[in-house]
Amino acid sequence: MKKTIVFRNKTFQIDIGFFAILFILWFTSCFAIYNSFNLIKDGSGTGYLMRQIFWYIIGFGALFFLTSIQNHAIYSYIKRAYQILLGCLLYLLASRLVGRIIGIYLPFAPSINGAVSWLRIPLLGSFQPSEFIKLVLIIMVAKIIQDHQAQYPVPTYKEDLLLLQKIGKTLLLPLVLIFLQPDTGLCIIIVFTVMIMLMLSGIRRSYVVAIVVAIILVIITFFYMFMNHRDVLAAIFSNYRLQRIEAWLDPESNKRGSSNQLYTALLSLGSAGLTGYGLQANIISIPEAHTDFIFAAIGQCFGLLGTTAIVLLCLLLDLYLCKIAYNTKNRRDRLIVIGVIAMLFYQQMQNLGMIVGIFPITGITLPLISYGGSSTLSYFIAFAIVMNISPSTKKAIHIRNRF
Repeated sequence: MKKTIVFRNKTFQIDIGFFAILFILWFTSCFAIYNSFNLIKDGSGTGYLMRQIFWYIIGFGALFFLTSIQNHAIYSYIKRAYQILLGCLLYLLASRLVGRIIGIYLPFAPSINGAVSWLRIPLLGSFQPSEFIKLVLIIMVAKIIQDHQAQYPVPTYKEDLLLLQKIGKTLLLPLVLIFLQPDTGLCIIIVFTVMIMLMLSGIRRSYVVAIVVAIILVIITFFYMFMNHRDVLAAIFSNYRLQRIEAWLDPESNKRGSSNQLYTALLSLGSAGLTGYGLQANIISIPEAHTDFIFAAIGQCFGLLGTTAIVLLCLLLDLYLCKIAYNTKNRRDRLIVIGVIAMLFYQQMQNLGMIVGIFPITGITLPLISYGGSSTLSYFIAFAIVMNISPSTKKAIHIRNRF
């Protein structure tokens, strides 16, 4: 919760606990990237570290700026941000289509690792619109739910169905555009986040159960088709996505190919023991050690103790956000905080789960630990909104200037 600080007759409101956690995450991220230097094959480890420091500084700058203004001012630009980000996603789709047809991609929208998900801005670096539209969708869905419940205080089945239709219209186009990049992982994050927001919004339980059952049926159907009619799935999904499923089900099937990432991650964690191999260890090669697989890199260097520390740090952040959500009384604000928690928690669980073989590899990074400018900045914007929502304590801290 925010503390009121009085200094020279000026009043400031700062969530000291939140800031402390973010500074610890900054140090941990830089330390983790530093320890992955010997594992990075493409690019300079020092370059990645310096850019991560730069993005954290930009993130804190955005945090201080946004916490100096009210959330209602931020919300007034959400529709405009939604339209701009949709335009960016459409441009990326156009670049992908042009690239497939003539082999040349549109300016500022290259193909990176088979996906057209980033806009390269001169002097600034890469910008991933889908990372920012996640937060925009959380705010828009919270507003839709609040307005609908204000209009229908005791909704009928038909009115609850109308709410689902409103949310579906908002989500459909961004989800399709992100899926076509292709980026299945971000689509799953968005769907999971909105599902949690709906479940806690007071919508009829029967609709929630129906949605969950529908998702389970889709998953069962997918795996049935994967096992028995893979050629049909190949016409819908790229072969690369199907290979990731195959690698997840049998990590030793193709150690030098599709299973390499998961196999080496499991080998790194399994062989590191309690304390690992030490600073900047390079015993086992780990692809994408500074991004998607930074947790495996930490495990190789510091073993079980290091990975446990990362899990506890993630849990500390999640619980602090839960505390803010619990103390927030405004319905829309609470839904926004819940959405941020759901987005963060799923991304943490997916990243950690895919590295230990519980979930398929989807290219999702570990928030605020992995290298990534767009991801880091988008979360700092989300945290600024959460800090504005965070209730203030009754007691003020008075700082006296003795000079």
